[in-house]
Amino acid sequence: MFSLTWGSVSGWWLPAGLLLGLGYAWLMYRKPVELGKNLRYILAAIRAVTVFFITVLLISPLVKTVKYEPQKPLVLVAQDNSSSVNTFKPVEFNSSVFVDDLAKLKEELGDKYDVQEFNFDKDLHPGISKSFNGKQTDIAGALHQLNDRFTNQNIGALVLATDGLYNQGNDPQYEARNIKTSIYTIALGDTTAKRDLLIGNINYNKTAFLGNDFVIEVLATAYQSKGESMNLTVTEDGKQVYTQSIPVTGNDFKKIVPIKLNAAKKGLRKFNISIAPIKNELSTQNNTETIYVEVLDARQKVLLLYDGPHPDLTVIKQAIETNKNFEVKASSLADAATIKPADYSLVILYQLSAGEYAPIKNFIAKSKTPVWYIVGSQSNLQAVNSEQNTVHISAGRAEIQEVIPLPANDFTAFTLSDSARRKIAAFPPLVAPFGSYGTAAGTSVLLKQKIGAVATTYPLLAFGDEGGRRIAVLTGEGIWRWQLSEFQNYGNRNATDELLSQTVQYLTANANRQRFRVYPARNVFDEGENVILNAELYNDALELINTPDVKIELKSATGKNYSFLFTRTGQSYQLDAGALPIGEYTYSASTQNGKQDFKATGQFTIKTLNLEARQSAANHSLLNNLAKQSGGQMIKPSQINQLADLIRKNENIKTVVYEDKHYSDLIDMKWLFALILLLLSTEWFLRKREGEV
Repeated sequence: MFSLTWGSVSGWWLPAGLLLGLGYAWLMYRKPVELGKNLRYILAAIRAVTVFFITVLLISPLVKTVKYEPQKPLVLVAQDNSSSVNTFKPVEFNSSVFVDDLAKLKEELGDKYDVQEFNFDKDLHPGISKSFNGKQTDIAGALHQLNDRFTNQNIGALVLATDGLYNQGNDPQYEARNIKTSIYTIALGDTTAKRDLLIGNINYNKTAFLGNDFVIEVLATAYQSKGESMNLTVTEDGKQVYTQSIPVTGNDFKKIVPIKLNAAKKGLRKFNISIAPIKNELSTQNNTETIYVEVLDARQKVLLLYDGPHPDLTVIKQAIETNKNFEVKASSLADAATIKPADYSLVILYQLSAGEYAPIKNFIAKSKTPVWYIVGSQSNLQAVNSEQNTVHISAGRAEIQEVIPLPANDFTAFTLSDSARRKIAAFPPLVAPFGSYGTAAGTSVLLKQKIGAVATTYPLLAFGDEGGRRIAVLTGEGIWRWQLSEFQNYGNRNATDELLSQTVQYLTANANRQRFRVYPARNVFDEGENVILNAELYNDALELINTPDVKIELKSATGKNYSFLFTRTGQSYQLDAGALPIGEYTYSASTQNGKQDFKATGQFTIKTLNLEARQSAANHSLLNNLAKQSGGQMIKPSQINQLADLIRKNENIKTVVYEDKHYSDLIDMKWLFALILLLLSTEWFLRKREGEV
């Protein structure tokens, strides 16, 4: 449908245009000599209509076009494809028959509904499935993805077929509130707890130190097993290191068992925690869990040397020690005589120069130990400039100024998270010496100084490499303000801790630097997770390069080999080996730089994911709540043939007609020009035939 709208132009111009056309035709054809009466009237009409159309084009009204587009109601079907649905099911439930019945819903609803089918585990997938092999369940994530995908569309109903058990994501009830439609839940699984022993959860630290004891907490759970005994054992690399018998005192029994173990061997240690099966137990898959603890030889020691007390010192110490691989010794110059610098992997000089304590200066000059200079209002700038070449500060007067941290985009030595970079950019200013700043060639600047509203190139936190020793220079004091501001605004100090901890990790990585390093993103990967490995190669000048190819061979415990070639990323290498089978793997990587060959070895593990076997009783109360709060209904799998009728009877589920209005200038309608040309051509032809042209 279309119509003319005049907007700011008066509609009275339309009859005026018609009168103009009639007047023009009358003047032209009132006394033609060679034309007959009928032909004269025809030519006059053609002329009048042509002039009228031209006048309308000059007036240029708007053409309003209205389209009505009906949209059928969407019926979204989301089927839980996780393994718990098929593992813990009633005797009468046939998963294959159920999926076939669910697929018939599309046919039963007919053409009046647009049925879209999906299945989900930890992610949402198109179509419905009979495999039931998902290792994790995220119901809230599936609801969120459906809501995002069909935003502003006519969603009539959501059919959610699940047992109500989830082990990933948020509570589905919160996400369901964002879906403005009726939810019909199909209650799968069995709410009756079966006879079963299982390990509900394990809390443990992923690192321990050689020779120390560490504790793991095991949640031992038993259903319908009152009077039985749970025989809990722990083995380390196949050797039993702990055993305990736990009496089951109820049919819904849970007990947290603390287990003390000893880190007797260095490296990645494998611990199997298991509960011996009992007679008529529903499932033994959830009786065993495997954890991996990395046993470190010792913590790296960091020396924090200062002249007087300052609130920054506590912040620095706390942030570094968030990484359990580091231990900080804070010492004043007054106690410096008792310090053995060789015991430390990093020396932090807080508003000091090495020259203020001669043994430290001599040690630094002779060793490759990294040094972090933190400059402030009390620093001797001339001494700091003379002891390192990374940053040079020229200050004629002992004045200070406030500088705001500005993260640099081209820093590649290590990576800060995006959230940390955003927070740092909003941190309050530090106090820095007033003057001009310069950096040596090859210096990497992580934070620049922003003075007022002016972004400068002056370094606030810079890193250099001097003769194989890494140097860092922070040109301002007042880090305590950063921690206080972040905690006040965000309730945590993650960005401050991340910045200081990453700085220390980068500096100390130089202490025992290998020319060629290959390391996995984690020592333990979950089943189905992509295995990521990183590699670094340094040249003779200890500069990071990625020119030569890096090859790697992975070997599983069963003897199967996998060959890969690393991809270059930034100045280093990375490999995404994809999802590999469960088990323990060793790797051997090799490369060649010039005539030098380099090799690196290591290991990692892919562990079984048993989340779906940790809970057997379905949560139908959750499904009932989801249905009620949305105006839908919960049904059993045996009632699935009633689902189509329930949807049809819901008066809120109906076709919606969308009105689309479109405005365009009349002059944009090309057919009108063709019509005018046709009329003028017809008039000319008729006049020519009669000899009037």
